[in-house]
Amino acid sequence: MIKYTGLEIVETHKKEYTISTDKDKLDILSIHKFLANEADWSNGIPMNTLKTSIKNSLNFGLYHNNKQIGYARIISDYSTIAYLGDVFVLKEYRGNGLSKWLINEIMEHPNLQGLRRWILLTDTAEWLYKKFGFTELPHPEFYMEKHNPNVYKGIETTKGKA
Repeated sequence: MIKYTGLEIVETHKKEYTISTDKDKLDILSIHKFLANEADWSNGIPMNTLKTSIKNSLNFGLYHNNKQIGYARIISDYSTIAYLGDVFVLKEYRGNGLSKWLINEIMEHPNLQGLRRWILLTDTAEWLYKKFGFTELPHPEFYMEKHNPNVYKGIETTKGKA
């Protein structure tokens, strides 16, 4: 039997900014406000769905004087693969190198080293992720997905059903 031991909390500071993996520090309402109302990829996400995603992910909160100003999360088995998602920095804090710092802290996290594959789905800030080795799919014909962009609206897609 394999025993899961959990992850230690990692925290780094730069002047009045902090990045922390401590779930207890997350401002769930602030994260929900951004993801549900300002992010195209998660528009309308229900609060309970967000809470479940946070519970089952490695979370990175970005704070300015303890106020949540950014966020990212990782879904991983911590040995072969990691998915980077829900990355954001509030508009008024952009342009200060904070997103670069956030991604760097994620990529340097001790439990995310030696992975065979990282996955990221984005149509914004490609310039940022390229700095950390992300590339476009070399063989998009190998990539498959089952995607329901209306799931948060309660609309089930029927494509692909028998």
